[in-house]
Amino acid sequence: MKRILITGGSGTVGTAFIKKYYNTFKFYNYSRNETHIAKLKQNYPLVENFIGDICDLTRLINVVEQVQPDVIIHAAALKHVNLAEQNPTTAVEVNVTGSYNIIKASIRAKVPLTIGISTDKACNPDNIYGYTKRIMERMFMEHSNKKTKFICTRFANVAASNGSVIPFWKNLAKQDLPLKLTSTSMNRLMFSKDAAADLIFKAYHYANNTQESFILSNIMKTVNMLDLAHVMSNKTPEVVGLRPGEKLNETLVSKSELPYTKIDQNYVFIFNKKQLSKHNLKQEHSSLTAEKMSADELKKLIQ
Repeated sequence: MKRILITGGSGTVGTAFIKKYYNTFKFYNYSRNETHIAKLKQNYPLVENFIGDICDLTRLINVVEQVQPDVIIHAAALKHVNLAEQNPTTAVEVNVTGSYNIIKASIRAKVPLTIGISTDKACNPDNIYGYTKRIMERMFMEHSNKKTKFICTRFANVAASNGSVIPFWKNLAKQDLPLKLTSTSMNRLMFSKDAAADLIFKAYHYANNTQESFILSNIMKTVNMLDLAHVMSNKTPEVVGLRPGEKLNETLVSKSELPYTKIDQNYVFIFNKKQLSKHNLKQEHSSLTAEKMSADELKKLIQ
């Protein structure tokens, strides 16, 4: 059974992957939130947990060399856009320096594959969070080699993740309060926690069948946040304005990246080198160009 070490494994994405593939891999979690670790251990007792911070290189190296994982999934990050804007030094320390520490520890322990979890905000970034994740993507692709391969997955918004809008709005709706909407024109690419786990597994599968480093994403549908608010509540939402660093729309694959892409079914690869192929993605994939979710799809996403 392959050994997988997940940084931030007690968070939304790590837990979703463990839940789906609990009987497929031997899991190890490296994270710092004691409450989340205790909950993970209660629900998944076979997971071995290490308390640690990715900014602590000595501790990280020690754990990686103890575990000797076949795969590292690097999910630990400072993820909230507004908090990164207000705390840029910490965002850089965690998302850039912490990611570089993962690279160092992986190379030192000769980990065959390391998968970084990135975000649509890394594409054409214009906020601190996006810049830090874009740097992580570039560092991973720079250091990838035949012995220690580094790849990334590029996510959109994971529905019902910790601190995201759906659980926040559910709580307001339970209290019969109006939902707080940043803008009626805001659109977001969204997918489920289960789909996020599938994307990581697909990246793992593809990495075993190619020598090249890549960023993997998939074709997603867009959610107009006003439509989502109407599905979740009958009350007229309260428009509160954009938070620091927020945009009305997000891009998952940019126009400049199109020559570097390859489509395989619903998955999009972004490579380091241009792909002379009829299988390139044909247009930028963003929350403006993507197909909209129907009301039924929105209800399913909420559930």
